[in-house]
Amino acid sequence: MAEQLRLVISTRGRGSVEITDEIAAVVRQAKVDAGIAHIFVRHTSCGLAITENADASVRRDLEMLMQRWAPDGDPAYRHDMEGDDDMAAHARSLLTGVSLTVPFANGRLLLGTWQGIYLFEHRTQSHQREIVVTLLG
Repeated sequence: MAEQLRLVISTRGRGSVEITDEIAAVVRQAKVDAGIAHIFVRHTSCGLAITENADASVRRDLEMLMQRWAPDGDPAYRHDMEGDDDMAAHARSLLTGVSLTVPFANGRLLLGTWQGIYLFEHRTQSHQREIVVTLLG
């Protein structure tokens, strides 16, 4: 059995947005009792991650690391059609990834105690991001 739903998440520019509650709501309303939630973002300049949800400094530190690994405006980049953050955003998307798989049962995501699901916006401007949630059970 499978179900699928699309969510639109607004971002405020670079940074992380917790989407655990939105994904959990999809699972709660599902007709599937147990299985796998596949979460996929349909863009190339943002990403998804499961990380610490109790201390915001973790996400701030992850953003600092991404700035080191994929800095904006590197003169070696050729792809900068949409600005200094363009190629860096694509590289950061590779670091975070564009999909996650999370088990669920009895209407609940089976995340660990301190785990949350986050959309990481890698562009400096705000965007509307589409996420496809597919439940397989």
